Amino acid sequence: MIKKIDNISINCQSSIKITDGLTIYFDPYDIKEKVNNVDKADYIFITHPHWDHFDLDSINNLINEKTIIIGPSGVIEKLDNYKTLEVKPNNIYNLDNISFMTVPAYNIDKDFHPKDAGYVGYIVTLNNITYYIAGDTDVIDDLKDIKADVIFLPVGGTYTMTREDAVGLANTIKPIYAIPIHYGLAVGDELDAKYFVNNIDKEIKSKIFY
Repeated sequence: MIKKIDNISINCQSSIKITDGLTIYFDPYDIKEKVNNVDKADYIFITHPHWDHFDLDSINNLINEKTIIIGPSGVIEKLDNYKTLEVKPNNIYNLDNISFMTVPAYNIDKDFHPKDAGYVGYIVTLNNITYYIAGDTDVIDDLKDIKADVIFLPVGGTYTMTREDAVGLANTIKPIYAIPIHYGLAVGDELDAKYFVNNIDKEIKSKIFY
């Protein structure tokens, strides 16, 4: 049972850091200075190539010679001279010290994130705790069978699921922790995060990080 999640930090939007034996970043954005050696990335996961998820300046402030950057083709094609792994939805990948799954991420009633673009979310397990990072997506059938201990769902709407949709998905997945993301930059605000936290099932823990 997870009792606390102090190994997680969120800079803004979907810019997530998780440390648990490894240091992993998801969609790092607005990292303005080079981090110290302790905080250098072992892995950087990018969900798709939009500006608020794929920020090359932030990536350059996080990497060292060993960092591997993971992402779909639209990301990897822009990363010459980096260590990379190209991924596609609905696959399992094994690296030296980590395994993860990719999950589809796309819109069903708008055109910002088309299904055929191959954008992804990630399910990553570290020390027997499973984390699901949704990326930019609506609530699609592929997500309803996800099993994870900690989930990160967008709540800002417009480009992604709405806060109401996110509540419904969290209640379907039933994680231990559900964390709202993707608000306060392009669309959405802290009220959306508060709505999410206040309306998910009471047995699900949550936290507003920014």
